[in-house]
Amino acid sequence: MKKKQIIFLGFLGLTAIAFKGKGEKDIERPKHFPEPTYSFQNNPMSVDKIYLGRVLFYDPILSRNNTIACSNCHSPYNAFTHVDHALSHGIEDREGKRNSPALMNLAWQPYFMWDGAINHLDMQSLFPITHPDEMGETIENVVMKLKEKRAYRNLFLKAYGDSSITGERLLKAFSSFMVQLVSANSKYDSVMRKTSIFASQEKRGYDLFKTHCNACHTEPLFTNYRFESNGLSLDPVLKDIGRAGISQNPKDSFLFKIPTLRNIEFSYPYMHDGRFKKLKEVLNHYNKDFGKGKYGSVNKPIQLSSEEQVDLMAFLLTLSDRAFLFNQDYAYPREFLKEGK
Repeated sequence: MKKKQIIFLGFLGLTAIAFKGKGEKDIERPKHFPEPTYSFQNNPMSVDKIYLGRVLFYDPILSRNNTIACSNCHSPYNAFTHVDHALSHGIEDREGKRNSPALMNLAWQPYFMWDGAINHLDMQSLFPITHPDEMGETIENVVMKLKEKRAYRNLFLKAYGDSSITGERLLKAFSSFMVQLVSANSKYDSVMRKTSIFASQEKRGYDLFKTHCNACHTEPLFTNYRFESNGLSLDPVLKDIGRAGISQNPKDSFLFKIPTLRNIEFSYPYMHDGRFKKLKEVLNHYNKDFGKGKYGSVNKPIQLSSEEQVDLMAFLLTLSDRAFLFNQDYAYPREFLKEGK
C-alpha cells in the first residue's frame, strides 16, 4: 500500500485522518472537542509536508551553531516540554526566563507563548529560531543552510511540488507537524466516549475539579486560553511581567496564559518559570490564602483537605495520554537525520 493511500486510525478513530487528492489531508476533530481555530485551507496538510516539519523540528541546523533543535526543549516523551530544569536553555547553554510550554492540540490555540506574543501558529517558530537566547539564528541563514543540502531540497520537492526552499514554506511545514499533535486518548477521553468509567477516587477528584478548576482549565482542552494571574510572587531576578510586556497595558501585569492540564503528569516542572517540581506543590499553592490578591477566576483559596488533594490528583492523572506521548509518528526521524541526511 502506498504511503499516500494510508488512512491513519489513531486515537481509536477519534481523529482518523482521511487523505484528499494528491496526498492532502486534514485532521478530524475528536467528537468532544470544539472546532479548530487553525485554518487548514491556508496550509493544506499532506504526509510529505508533515514529515518535513517533523524533520525540521528535530534538526539542530535551525540554530546558529547547529547545536539546538526544537526538541531540546520540547521532548515528545514529556508532552513536548522538558523536565530536567526549570528554565529553558538555548545555544551556548544560555538560560531563558521561562519554562517551555507543553505542545499539544495546537490547532485549537488562538495565542502562543506564555504571554501570547504570537497569535498564529505559522509564525510561532520564528520566535525560538531568532531569539538570541534560544537558537540565535535568522530565517535567512536557516534557508541558506537548508538549500545547501540535497536531502532537504528533495524533502521540499516532495512536500511542495518543487525544490524551492523559502521561509514561508519552512514555517508552514512546522505548523503541519505541530497541528497533528492531538492528545485526545486519555482515560478521561474514554470516559467522555462512554467506553470506560472513572474509579471512585477519580470520580471524586473530577467533581472537585469541576467545582474548583474548570473555570480556567476548561474541558475538554483543559484551558480557556485566557490570561490570568494566579498569585505567584514576582521572581526578583527574572522580573517577568507576563502579558503586560506585550500589550503595554499595566492591567495585564503578571498575567500569563492558562496552560492545558492534559498530560500534566509528564510536563513538570510547573508554572511559567518552572518553580514547582511536583504537582503537590501546585495544589499547595492554590490552597494558600493570598489575601486580597486575585488568582485565576477565583478570589479565595480552594481549601482542599489532604484527602481531597489526593482525589484531585487521581483525576488529573486520568489526563495522561500515553498513545500521544509514545506515538512514533511524532518521534525523532532517525531514518533521515541519522541515516539519510
